[in-house]
Amino acid sequence: MINLIDIENAAQRIAPYLRKTPLLLASALREPVTEADLWLKLECLQPTGSFKVRGATNRLLTTPTEQMRNGIVTASGGNHGLATARAASVAGVPSTIFVPRNITPAKLAKLAAWGADVKVVGDVWDQASEEALKFAAHHQAAYFHPFADPAVVAGQGTVALEILEQLPELEVILVAIGGGGLISGIATALKALKPSVRIIGIEAVGAPTLHASLQAGEVVRLPAVTTRVATLACGRTDEKVFDLMRNAIDEIVLVSDEEMLTASRWLWFELGLAADLSGAAAVAALQSGKIKLAKGSQACGLVCGAGSEGISPAQ
Repeated sequence: MINLIDIENAAQRIAPYLRKTPLLLASALREPVTEADLWLKLECLQPTGSFKVRGATNRLLTTPTEQMRNGIVTASGGNHGLATARAASVAGVPSTIFVPRNITPAKLAKLAAWGADVKVVGDVWDQASEEALKFAAHHQAAYFHPFADPAVVAGQGTVALEILEQLPELEVILVAIGGGGLISGIATALKALKPSVRIIGIEAVGAPTLHASLQAGEVVRLPAVTTRVATLACGRTDEKVFDLMRNAIDEIVLVSDEEMLTASRWLWFELGLAADLSGAAAVAALQSGKIKLAKGSQACGLVCGAGSEGISPAQ
């Protein structure tokens, strides 16, 4: 699907359109979640609030203008939709974003602020995606898939290049999984540049898409998706994405919606970081004890999306 050269080319291509996000050491904490040195990659500080801007921008810059003359369409739990709406704004074309009913009100408001035509369809991303594909075909618009697209996956992989530049001693990385585009891009880069890095994926208990596929030895569709976290609610990954992940990921752990909410509150209380629940997944896996890391090891967790779910007057 992609290789390191694709990711390196993407990094050069998209650099003028996004931010090189900081790597923050989680130190001076009241309640540490690990004995490892935990570095947080703050992709929540990207334009639109998540890493998704990387993939959507790379897709934009590799798509012929004539293919986008009737606009850009996608389906999203929120973050990819925002990145796609921003890409359409850069290109000066309209965007139509299909979202499931479990999208957060805050992300709906941000989509409207980016000028997107938002259509709420279905209970989960997969249902929204079916309608988005029909809409794109009928209107001859460009469809920006959130994970089953080589340009998108290569764009997401650029985050790994930054992390290795910022933390050459990296030993372990913790990555949330929705459809799998982010972790497959990261895994492609890390296995090429530093194969010793342990790659741990984190899925919602209510959407164990990759976990179930790995157990089956092939891509499977979940019989139900029950997580309330729209950005992680994917019922089926893509075969090519699965091929990139299956031999590169060392471990997958499952966290509950409640554990992610607790972790997002921890990020706000301890570090002043407003993360959405998928952005808190790495901390949730550590805080719940589902991942144990050696004292002093160099670990990186992605705060992959911004949100206000963990902020309340009590915090």
